[in-house]
Amino acid sequence: MRLGIDLGGTKTEIVALADNGTELLRERVATPRGDYAATVATIAQLVRSAEANVGAGKTASVGVGIPGAESRITGLIKNANSTWLIGQPLRADLEAALGRPVRLANDANCFALSEATDGAAAGAEVVFGVILGTGVGGGIVVHGQVLAGANAIAGEWGHNPLPGESAGRPCYCGRQDCIETWLSGPALAADGGADNEAALQRYELRLARALAQVINILDPDVIVLGGGVSNLDRLYDRVPRLWGEFVFSDAVATRLVKNQHGDSSGVRGAAWLWPQENNRS
Repeated sequence: MRLGIDLGGTKTEIVALADNGTELLRERVATPRGDYAATVATIAQLVRSAEANVGAGKTASVGVGIPGAESRITGLIKNANSTWLIGQPLRADLEAALGRPVRLANDANCFALSEATDGAAAGAEVVFGVILGTGVGGGIVVHGQVLAGANAIAGEWGHNPLPGESAGRPCYCGRQDCIETWLSGPALAADGGADNEAALQRYELRLARALAQVINILDPDVIVLGGGVSNLDRLYDRVPRLWGEFVFSDAVATRLVKNQHGDSSGVRGAAWLWPQENNRS
């Protein structure tokens, strides 16, 4: 059995998976916003409860998806929109509380890993997972392994500028005109929303230009969309028709697909941070 935790800003979710991906347990509780010590305690309690309920008391592997990243230099959390995590030694504190190694990854990386392992991109060698929700994030999986990067920011696609757009839109990161400010769910709503044809066409072109940058650099086999905006089915036909103009190739073989596991992808990906040979159960 492997355990995955999705530490969100409003809810914390745990899933227990068998080695074949069968879901054994799922539980969701409120995240103690603003209280770091209570956050650590909540995760530890969820793990102990899951092991007691479906693990026969055995020690399972634990992976945690977080809305940020662990600094390669200090081991402290950075870039987290759940700001009470910033500057905290989350992995070390969880390992102390649970008495075992814990693996952390950005929540977008967990989404990408889930879809690459047994989801919409299963079997693909290079996968780019995209979150189009309240914010815009990305994660990279190569040969079944998350690519975190030298600075633990691989896939942070949402905080690059969007080609062809310059309106001085402020981003919470302190920059302007980040992809997130154009392609998030709130950005689409502010431009007219999903029921406005002109707004949708603008959104599709912007998404095509933004993803073309990813294709030019990473050249993934599959791009998987997640988040609320990913439910717009027209994106999967229209965006690939548009991105060819911006990709440095005579043809584009990259597939654009919708996620298979929906809202559960992040927590499943956290569980898959431990490969089978390292599973502790």
